[in-house]
Amino acid sequence: MPSIRKISQLVAAELMEDQSSQEIEKMEQVVEKFSLSLTPQIVELMQSGSEQDKEAIRRQFLPSAEELSVTPSELKDPTGDDVYTKVKGLVHRYPDRCLLMPIMSCPVYCRFCYRREKVGSDSKALSKVELDNAFSYIREHKEIWEVIITGGDPLVLKPKKLAEIFSELEAIEHVAVVRIHTRVPVVDSVRITEEMIQALKINKAVYVGISLMHPGDMTEMARVACARFVDAGIPLLGQTVLLKGINDTPEVMGELMRTMVKNRIKPYYLHHAELAEGTAHFRTSIHTGQQIMKALRGHYSGLCQPTYVLDIPGGFGKSPIGPSYLSAASECAQENFTVEDYQGKFHCYEP
Repeated sequence: MPSIRKISQLVAAELMEDQSSQEIEKMEQVVEKFSLSLTPQIVELMQSGSEQDKEAIRRQFLPSAEELSVTPSELKDPTGDDVYTKVKGLVHRYPDRCLLMPIMSCPVYCRFCYRREKVGSDSKALSKVELDNAFSYIREHKEIWEVIITGGDPLVLKPKKLAEIFSELEAIEHVAVVRIHTRVPVVDSVRITEEMIQALKINKAVYVGISLMHPGDMTEMARVACARFVDAGIPLLGQTVLLKGINDTPEVMGELMRTMVKNRIKPYYLHHAELAEGTAHFRTSIHTGQQIMKALRGHYSGLCQPTYVLDIPGGFGKSPIGPSYLSAASECAQENFTVEDYQGKFHCYEP
């Protein structure tokens, strides 16, 4: 089965059931602006499994007419990548790390993506000259301790190309850590071959951040793909976006975090959904996110606790926005603090 990239293909695959011609026309308008691509693996997942899992997968990847509605607060570049782009394909926002984006295409396009205005519009990888410019910038900026390879999805590149990129970074003495952000192991697992794994093994610390949104994302194929990294000594970090109707309950979020940990993926960030254009139907309130985080604390292993963060619009970076358990003492006699436990009870604490 080939990848699906058009609404007509979705209709033919019976993935757009009971849609009127008017609704189909609106979705055509959506994919003219925001890219569509589904791998055979994701198509199969949408057609099998429990109704809850199928609905969660469909909501992540199938276009919706709701994407045509843009709120006044939504932005084309919600995280401010453009402001901090130093050379093509390189964003340097934080002092000790930078983003390297060698390609802006993905095997699938998440409907809530904060780079949705950019990904898929140009499937070409950075040229040799453009990559050399990026490497030169990294070499010249000795404060860069970590390089985060993202995009797009870097694991759509061939292993040989990835090996070349990793070899260049390995040769830069002040770069100690290389991190990759990807959905490939979950959405196109067959790409994770032994050749791919070997391309990433260098004499530096290498981490792979995997995006998982729902427990149903973790199929047997995905488990095998993820295990290949860990078995090769490459640690996995889990990244999740808080999404209305997909993972915005303590039960689903808790199961997702446990699914990660069981598969040797350490939950890293829970992102509050970005102010990307046409994504309002995915965003919850921050209060909802904080309540979910409170529900996880104590009831789920400490290994299952991600950091809930907001990427401040305009390129000001991520800030933790989880609930606070500590406050200035009020009812305590001489103690300085009141601290709340995971059951909602308060205790006095004098340091």
